[in-house]
Amino acid sequence: MMAGMPKFIRTLRILAASALLVGMVAIVPGSATAQPTHRDRAESGGLDRAALHRGLAAIPAAGAPGALAAVRSGPAGWQGAAGIAELSNARPMRPHMRHRIGSITKTFVATTLLQLVQEGRIGLDDPVGRWLPELVPGEIGQRVTVRMLLNHTSGIGNYTDALLTSLTAVIELQTARFTPTELAAIGLAMPRTGEPGERFSYSNTNYILAGLLIERVTGTDVVTEVDRRILRPLRLADTYFPGAEARIRGPHAGAYFAALGVRDFGTYDMSWAWAAGELVSTMEDLNTFFRALLGGRLLSARTLEQMLTTVPMDPQVPQAGRYGLGIYSLDLPCGTFWGHDGGVIGQLTLSLHSRDGVRQVSTGVNMSHYQIPVPGEAHPIDAAWVGFAGTALCPASAMTTARTAMLPTLPAITALSSVTAPTSTASATPLR
Repeated sequence: MMAGMPKFIRTLRILAASALLVGMVAIVPGSATAQPTHRDRAESGGLDRAALHRGLAAIPAAGAPGALAAVRSGPAGWQGAAGIAELSNARPMRPHMRHRIGSITKTFVATTLLQLVQEGRIGLDDPVGRWLPELVPGEIGQRVTVRMLLNHTSGIGNYTDALLTSLTAVIELQTARFTPTELAAIGLAMPRTGEPGERFSYSNTNYILAGLLIERVTGTDVVTEVDRRILRPLRLADTYFPGAEARIRGPHAGAYFAALGVRDFGTYDMSWAWAAGELVSTMEDLNTFFRALLGGRLLSARTLEQMLTTVPMDPQVPQAGRYGLGIYSLDLPCGTFWGHDGGVIGQLTLSLHSRDGVRQVSTGVNMSHYQIPVPGEAHPIDAAWVGFAGTALCPASAMTTARTAMLPTLPAITALSSVTAPTSTASATPLR
């Protein structure tokens, strides 16, 4: 749940729009996997499993400790992992490991709130102040609507920019406890990023307020509502809000914050993220969720259409994508895909899906904030990860090869611009 515009996904968008998705993983050092035959691809539902293995292996080869993924093409599925899950004992990464998914939590929360909208219990264009007058009073409370929270056009400041101001703060946040109202108050006290409804400006505060709206409307906590409306009906047994549990339940990887070396942040109090980014999940659970969502199992056709109505994330950069209500669209060489990305201290996730749910990829890495800006180049990990996503989603006919030297100047993914690094060469990035 990095602050500001989602930097990783903006990198992916620009690379995709520049048709540079796959050449980055054409050569993987040490890869001896044979190319699959036409018969192999047919029997695997069109999935090029050898290429997926190579593509995923390229991510740790580029410098990440480990990576994991789940890919689907129609009824065919593939899960894979590469590299190291835990540096202290060289434990290997496994496909079914649970992972902190950061801002992908927003899609779950938006879906829950939209169910309340279609039940007639709250309106998308209701002023937030009607429901939370004590927290969002006055003019802002009357001008900011529920819709503006969900599509990040409220103009309300992003509270994580105030929380994560130094590497010391990153360490202190590991054991800090916050209430949702405390987080909302921090964001509401920050300078506004624009007039209500004026433009997209990513803010985690919007989804803290969305979580509080769910609780005000239902009289129950947001964890209970997401569980009974989404997790249990879809049998997402590996997806949960950790609450006061700092350690991830069950099999999971470490979480490495590159600016602090090999220190493992896998145990981390996530109360600072709550409805904006607290969820733990698996890559397979994410694919199941988005397939159900885009397939109309969770929302009516009319409500889903509202969810998929978008605003530009950056009008000056059309390829940066468009944001709906807790979900965004991204144009790749082989079509438009929907999903979200997420990042917390030490773990990053990307989940993208065709509108019909036929092609899906969810993938994560167990390191964050590794970028050292180099003019004209993407970080090798970013290039490998983007290449894997392209391999998973786009058929060979839509792919074009390109040298990494041809990459345009791009912002670092999840660039920690608001966190002071200890040395001039360490990465500096904010959370979203």
